[in-house]
Amino acid sequence: MKMDLMSGYKGVVGLVFGNENSSNEDRYVERLLDRINNGKLPDDRRNAITELQAVVSENRAFQLAFGAMGLPIMLSVLKEERNDVEMVRGALETLVSALTPINHAKGSSNEVQPDLMNTDLLSREAESIPLLLSLLEEDDFYVRYYTLQILTALLSNSRQRLQETILTIPRGITRLMDMLMDREVIRNEALLLLTHLTREAEEIQKIVVFEGAYEKIFSIIREEGNSDGGVVVQDCLELLNNLIRSNASNQVLLRETIGLDSLILILKLRGSSYSFTQQKTINLLSALETIKLLLKGGSEADPGKDANKQTNKTVLVQKVLDHLLILGVESQWVPVAVRCAALRCIGDLIAGDSKNLDLLASKVLGEEPQVEPALNSLLRIILRTSSMQEFIAADYVFKNFCEKNADGQAMLASTLIPQPYSMNHSFLDEDVNMSFGSMLLHGLTLGENNGDLETCSRAASVLSHILKDNLQCKERVLRIQIEASMQTLGASEPLMHRMVKYLALASSMKSKDGKSNATGNSYVQAIILKLLVTWLADCPNAVHCFLDARPHLTYLLELVSNLSETVCIRGFSAVVLGECVIYNKSTDSGKDAFSIVDLISQKVGLSSYFLKFDEMHKSFVFANVESSLTHRSFSRSSAASMADIQEIDENDLSEKKNMDHPVLSSILDSYFVNFVKRLEEDIRQQIVEVYSRPKTNVAVVPAEIEQKSGESDGEYIKRLKAFVENQHSEIQDLVLRNATLAEDLAKTGSSFQSEQRGSGGIDRVQIETLRRDFQEASKRLEMLKAEKAKIESEANMYQNLAGKMEADLRSLSDAYNSLEQSNLQLENEVKALRGEGVSTFPDVEAIKAEAREEALKESEGELNDLLVCLGQEQSKVDRLSARLLELGEDVDQLLEGIGDDAGAAEDGDDEEDAE
Repeated sequence: MKMDLMSGYKGVVGLVFGNENSSNEDRYVERLLDRINNGKLPDDRRNAITELQAVVSENRAFQLAFGAMGLPIMLSVLKEERNDVEMVRGALETLVSALTPINHAKGSSNEVQPDLMNTDLLSREAESIPLLLSLLEEDDFYVRYYTLQILTALLSNSRQRLQETILTIPRGITRLMDMLMDREVIRNEALLLLTHLTREAEEIQKIVVFEGAYEKIFSIIREEGNSDGGVVVQDCLELLNNLIRSNASNQVLLRETIGLDSLILILKLRGSSYSFTQQKTINLLSALETIKLLLKGGSEADPGKDANKQTNKTVLVQKVLDHLLILGVESQWVPVAVRCAALRCIGDLIAGDSKNLDLLASKVLGEEPQVEPALNSLLRIILRTSSMQEFIAADYVFKNFCEKNADGQAMLASTLIPQPYSMNHSFLDEDVNMSFGSMLLHGLTLGENNGDLETCSRAASVLSHILKDNLQCKERVLRIQIEASMQTLGASEPLMHRMVKYLALASSMKSKDGKSNATGNSYVQAIILKLLVTWLADCPNAVHCFLDARPHLTYLLELVSNLSETVCIRGFSAVVLGECVIYNKSTDSGKDAFSIVDLISQKVGLSSYFLKFDEMHKSFVFANVESSLTHRSFSRSSAASMADIQEIDENDLSEKKNMDHPVLSSILDSYFVNFVKRLEEDIRQQIVEVYSRPKTNVAVVPAEIEQKSGESDGEYIKRLKAFVENQHSEIQDLVLRNATLAEDLAKTGSSFQSEQRGSGGIDRVQIETLRRDFQEASKRLEMLKAEKAKIESEANMYQNLAGKMEADLRSLSDAYNSLEQSNLQLENEVKALRGEGVSTFPDVEAIKAEAREEALKESEGELNDLLVCLGQEQSKVDRLSARLLELGEDVDQLLEGIGDDAGAAEDGDDEEDAE
């Protein structure tokens, strides 16, 4: 039966790889398998399996041939010959070779991978997994080791199928857990196996935890030296993370059984060595990944997630905050990847927890006398770091610190006290005595002389967190006046005006070809605009301050309509203009909401203006805000790339004109994106409302209507006529503006047509008619599409038929040409033979005459012989007749009838022959 299976797959290598000689591999593998399966001598069978393992491990063609023919035979050896350890070892090692990819024989991307095919075939064998698990109980070291390697390979390529199978096998997971207490090599292989097995398998995760996984994991980590250990520590932490990822019950068991102290020990830096190996970096990142998973609390669907998350925060903040500050803030010699991960953990730890927020605000770092608050140290990192990723991570801490923390925002805003110009522009590198506010203002105004707008934009990002949803802080910062430089000798100006000045400066620093002359200018404008959006929101005084300088409005209008700017810069500028409309309480001419809308309509056009919002929402930055927040799971395959943080190359970005900086996807968050969407709706409604009322409120004074004393009738009529003309002019202006608005808004798409319908701008009957016309057009379009598809199908069919007939005709033509050539060749040969002379041809008539003469001679000789025989017989008859006469017999009577008898006998013989 097994050999029938082998013969059924004969030639499979040739079919897959397209190699004419591949059947040689099939035959060679088949001969070896035949020796293994049907051999009588044990040594010959062992030699055959050793030879088979060697060729399978080195050649992909042999690997594929073995998978098609040899898997049932190997499983048979494992099942029926358990007492022959060498055969079992050989069979397992051959299976390992068949499931291991051979990298040195790379082919095309579409080529079949033999190792993956073999993995699939083996995983589909019903008895393969129970059989392999049973081998883990064998005493032989290599049997257990090779078995674990096979199971790991199967899990790598067919994880879900094996997970479902292992759950159905009694004590299957228990046997695997027992391997963690085996010899070191087997223990390490079992760790790899369990990391694959526990991925996205909640039931298996629970069973593994109840089998004592936590104790065994941390025991191995301590033996290996915690974070100073090798790749085994990484595997242990990866297994631990699989067990607690989106699994609140397992997190509770970890917290309440062995506690979190063992985890904290991994984060503790030992010794004074500043050298970090890549493996130590990966181990610390894996441990920080564990902290992050605990702070997440579990899956979104778990009803107990929030309670578990809060409990984890309460336990961790007392144990791990100091270690996180050491890793992320104090130890600047720690690799950037570790510092960034630690800072993000701090941000998650304090998010939405008032006690943890207060605890972080009270932390001081450093040693006497060089001590400073932890928040000051974080701000120093933001302003000084050369790593964009570290800036983003530290900014994430401030974002979470200020989120729904009005007291914390007020505390930080209270330190924003302007300093004298000379002090404000002193170096902040080593001055730990500077307050938080002084340091922040220093960063905001650093671009005054040296043009360091990147530091300014980073400080602006922090300031936007302080002002977010906090009217008191917005009003307080509005009162801050910044002194002018000594060179300009100008008057002081509000901080907001200085930020708009830097916004314009960043735009002017771009060269004519659109490339940035200063590092980071490609995102400076967007961050400053984000600050203005946050500042102006729900703050009329901030809008008034912004509009106090007429050039501000002109510059924003230029930004909105400047196609050389990026999509986000144009969109953010449109949002700021919209805020100047919806939060505008001014009645001054030129600053009121109507004037702003009028300028937008004249300089940009309402349809073009609203189009900026649509472009912004469809931009790469807005589309990737959510995806940038999703955390990638940390595994052995991704460890090396995540340990080495790739900074953004400004040179590459400079070649991409009008493209937003990728860092914006990390700085923006879903709250800001949703906030902008809400603002857009309010802006649209407010602009419609502004256009729905007259430009000026005309009060009808009764004194103007009544005739004045001493006024003649003619003068009174003339005055009333002028009054009516003025009213008519005002109405005509309003009608013209409303018509312009309706025309522009009709071009903005269906999103704003719903707004117009609410204001009564479009007749419902007309809309219903248009809707019916659209439905009919859609039906006709569908019918045309179906007819087009049918015609295309028929055309393809006829095209294929024509191609086939053409091929047949070509084949017949080739055959006819071949026959014609053969006929021509034969004719040429005949002509050539005839050309040599008639003598060369045989004389047929002479040959016939000669043959006739020879036949005549031969027949005459035979006739003569017959006559001689008859003469001899006649003499015998004469002698017999004479003798009979002598004896007195009547010879004639005796001879009577002899001829008849002979004739009758001959007739009988003829009848028998006929039958």
